[in-house]
Amino acid sequence: MSPSASWHHRILPLLGRLLPALLLLLLILFLAVVPFSPSVPNPFSSAFESFSPMEPNIWSVSRVVDWKPCNWWKSTPLAALPAKTNGYIRVDCFGGLNQMRRDFCDGIGIARILNATLVLPKFEVAAYWNESSGFADVFDVDYFIQQTQGFVEVVKELPEEIASREPFRVDCRKRRGQFDYVEAVLPALLEHRYISLTPAMSQRRDRYPLYAKAALCQGCYNALRLNKALETKGSELFESIPKPFLSLHLRFEPDMVAYSQCEYTGLSSASLEAIDAARGDRKPLTGDAALAWRNRGKCPLTPKETAFILQSLKIPKNTTIYLAAGDGLMEMEGFTSIYNNVYTKSSLLTSEDFVRMHGNTKAALDYYVSINSDAYIATFFGNMDKMVSAMRAANGCYRTLALSRRAFANFTANGLEGVELADALWKSHREDFVMGRGTALPDCFCQFTL
Repeated sequence: MSPSASWHHRILPLLGRLLPALLLLLLILFLAVVPFSPSVPNPFSSAFESFSPMEPNIWSVSRVVDWKPCNWWKSTPLAALPAKTNGYIRVDCFGGLNQMRRDFCDGIGIARILNATLVLPKFEVAAYWNESSGFADVFDVDYFIQQTQGFVEVVKELPEEIASREPFRVDCRKRRGQFDYVEAVLPALLEHRYISLTPAMSQRRDRYPLYAKAALCQGCYNALRLNKALETKGSELFESIPKPFLSLHLRFEPDMVAYSQCEYTGLSSASLEAIDAARGDRKPLTGDAALAWRNRGKCPLTPKETAFILQSLKIPKNTTIYLAAGDGLMEMEGFTSIYNNVYTKSSLLTSEDFVRMHGNTKAALDYYVSINSDAYIATFFGNMDKMVSAMRAANGCYRTLALSRRAFANFTANGLEGVELADALWKSHREDFVMGRGTALPDCFCQFTL
């Protein structure tokens, strides 16, 4: 055998034994220097490593549009109230505090359309809060009556001849605009002299005559203030929060997630059990329907998603945040692991105060703190967010923003993650903030170009 053949004969078996070990060593070295990437893309991966803590945040962007109270509401001379009333209307309000407030605001406009006298509303809170609290437990009655003088007539008590009977109930679920109320509700008012109603959610306020719009706007945004006891407690709560601070209305409770019909991956077993218990017969959407629903922005943001968007908006991680939220928030560790300077009602109030408070009282305190905070961000633009945003606009507080569930869903559905996702969210929300989108109710507020 030649020397060359003998060398090949000895070395080839050796290589055969060493090759697997060499390949394993190379794989270990590769994994040591390259971060593990799961098979499912993680949209939150290392998005903010290149962000400077001194980088300008969303509030530093110059706006080109602001919402302010319309001139026709603030400056137009009032039409005189009729000399004789057509009867008395009580607005029956259901749901949470801000839903009831919305219904009552609509009722003020309806009473003016029908030339009726407004009775203090009835708050139907038992089904929502499992408690009993009325209009006077939250709002300053005398101040409301004083501030609505000339806009609509309001009384604390009914005349003796009708005070002893219940009002005639009028179904307003299909009533829309001025003409339906005049044609369909006024006859019942004239016949019974005392009626109760709950305004339709779908009604068109833009069809109201100007004097009725003015009554609604004045009653809703100038005349409804918290009673003295609640305002004092709200002021104490506000003063106890380190300044400056951001008020964040975060919504991720089991009943809300269940109602949304959305499904989530990566939640804890405790959260999933709580959601399933709240679902009842309302099953989650699946397949294409679920994807379309999510891409329309119908799914609540998780606390972890919320934290990611706040980081995208360059909100510093050491920001003082007041959590304006109810009980039962899930998955909060996804938020507090990033933003840990968080305060709540329960952490600032004494345990005795907190236990004694009604659900409406707690909601009123969140409202008070939020309209006075340095900045306000909503994760779900519901009744409270609309009311808070409008009041902040009325008071000239423009650091107000609603996070876009639709934008987040669409960007992630298109495969954006990490820095790309953060950049897209920044641009989308910057545009919303610059144009003042979603910060006020258009019925009483008008756009003013800066």
